[in-house]
Amino acid sequence: MGLHHITWRATASGVANENIIADAVSWLVGDPENVEIEQTTSYHGSEVNIITGITKKKSESLMSLSRIGTKNIETLIQEIPKRFDQNNTLHFRIELNELIKGNIVLGQPGPKPTVKVHTKIEVYPGQNPEEECEKVLRSAGSVFERTKDDIEASN
Repeated sequence: MGLHHITWRATASGVANENIIADAVSWLVGDPENVEIEQTTSYHGSEVNIITGITKKKSESLMSLSRIGTKNIETLIQEIPKRFDQNNTLHFRIELNELIKGNIVLGQPGPKPTVKVHTKIEVYPGQNPEEECEKVLRSAGSVFERTKDDIEASN
């Protein structure tokens, strides 16, 4: 049971302070070295920054996922059928403005800026993918409970 990786991705307009967003994503990832800022242009030609944080090690990925907190993890467990795809990837969003304020709030597609998250769950033949996803989420919740004082102190 585990995670192959977790990816956090936010988009910032050319007038936004991408470094503030990168700092927030760095906190989620747990290591600023795992965060990249890509400058590009939108379809209409305006400057856009894509901030991406990726962890590829299983233990770091689980720690990163745990930072969303047990309340959000419980919500994700309830919503596995609609957030977990056939490629064993769990998809969800975090509200960007709340993240910058130090709050983790699950977001929805729409006009509010969000951090898009996807995490690949390790599933082997004979295993039930949704059950494995739930096990990983419960494990992340346990990690959060063991480390929440450290996480909250760094927030």
